[in-house]
This record gives sequence, structure tokens and C-alpha cells, in this order.
Amino acid sequence: MTDFSTDDARKLMNRIFAPWILELGLEPLSFDANGSDFRLPENPALVHAGNVVCGQAIASAADSAIVITLAAINGRFRMCTTVDFSTHFIRPIPPGAADIRVDVLSSGKRMAYCRVEFRSAGSDKLAATVTSAFAYLED
Repeated sequence: MTDFSTDDARKLMNRIFAPWILELGLEPLSFDANGSDFRLPENPALVHAGNVVCGQAIASAADSAIVITLAAINGRFRMCTTVDFSTHFIRPIPPGAADIRVDVLSSGKRMAYCRVEFRSAGSDKLAATVTSAFAYLED
């Protein structure tokens, strides 16, 4: 893994993501050889009528965090697309911030496989998981 900073991540996010994804407020916290840590900050716009963070926000944050993590692992952004995405909601995330951990299970020439875990900020209880496969569209 190359040196990929949170500033690099923010610049890349601003360059490649749609405006509504940026409105999630996803915050890159750190990158390591196996993945990354992000924070989904408290955002009342992401809370639905059941007074929990909506699943669409969780799925969007996971997909977006994976793209940035793959850029960090690869040392650059490689155009990619989601080809498989499975989400499991284990317990609700109440209004407030959520901690996100992305682990890259494999990143090869054409495909990457990742796992994402969500927890309410400061909690050790797993709230949601995502497993995903991405196809690289360039070398």
C-alpha cells in the first residue's frame, strides 16, 4: 500500500462522487495495509420515520467507503463498478454517528472483494455488515 492520506481521500471523493453522496458527510479516518476506517457523522437527513439511520444511507456509505479504500490499497483510483453487494442489518443504528471498518479481502487484476462493518459510534456491537465484489474497468 502506498501513502494514502485522509486528505487524498477527501480530494478523490470530491472529484469522483455525485453531490448527493458527498452530502452523506462520510469522513475518512485512517488507512492501513488491509483496509480503512471511516465515520458516518450524525446527520438528521439520514434518519427515517422509525428514528434510525436508514438502510439506504448505510448501503451508500459502504459502497463509497469501499471505492476510496480500493484507491488507497492500489495507490491510485482505478475505475471500478460494483458487481455484487449483500447487506445484513443486524441491529438499528440510532441517530448519531456510525463507525465503519472496510477490510479488503482480495484485490487482483480484475476483481476486488471487500467486507464492511458498521457500529454505532463508540459501540462494540455490530449493527450492519456488507460484503461486496467490484470489477476493475481498467488495469
